[in-house]
Amino acid sequence: MARLPTHGSVIVPDWHETVEGKEYLACILRKNRRREFGLLERPVLSPSVAIDTASYKIFVTGKSGVGKTALVAKLAGLEVPVVHHETTGIQTTVVFWPAKLRASDRVVMFRFEFWDCGEAALKKFDHMLPACKENADAFLFLFSFTDRASFEDLPGQLSRVASEAPGVVKMVIGSKFDQYMHTDVPERDLTAFRQAWELPLLRVKSVPGRRLADGRTLDGRAGLADTAHVLNGLAEQLWHQDQVVAGLLPSSPENAPG
Repeated sequence: MARLPTHGSVIVPDWHETVEGKEYLACILRKNRRREFGLLERPVLSPSVAIDTASYKIFVTGKSGVGKTALVAKLAGLEVPVVHHETTGIQTTVVFWPAKLRASDRVVMFRFEFWDCGEAALKKFDHMLPACKENADAFLFLFSFTDRASFEDLPGQLSRVASEAPGVVKMVIGSKFDQYMHTDVPERDLTAFRQAWELPLLRVKSVPGRRLADGRTLDGRAGLADTAHVLNGLAEQLWHQDQVVAGLLPSSPENAPG
């Protein structure tokens, strides 16, 4: 197993809040609103800030109702559905995120293509899961802090989805963290899970995004600030894995220097 990077060792975590970072973020914003990108679209940068793009396919999985579609919507700067509706098929969403590499001081535009499929569709159609897993670079496993069963289902999800994909990045995200006072998943259980599985575990809130002055439009910059830890975490794990595959980093702690 590749050694997991420590937080901030690959990606400069607060770079998006700097003057330079905000210049790059301007290409995914329009008047403080997030821009939506189709599968064939990409941000337009001025020649003075042209950068390379690293593209990744990410499959989002978890029990029905844990907030998979809501998470992807938050990461893309879209409205989060107020009422839960089961995703009827495969839904793809493209999110761009510029980040600075700590080692080289280079800025890279990360292109995340999220694949979200409803649990009922996965069970009904045998081809759905293989399609979502095919050529995937990362699996995001979701559970809800308000649903104990979704947390207990994680080992089964990991076995079913990732057992035959050892080289794919795996991350766990706990949703509805803002309802932590009513949590069904205490911190001791999270600690035990991390020790047993050695996977990154992040937390996200389910509160609606902040609005602009008109009271209706989502504040794009505020939305980016709320989700930057997830986007940076993904970028960090995926870039690190690429370096391991390329032979630029040791593939296991035993092969690491010193």
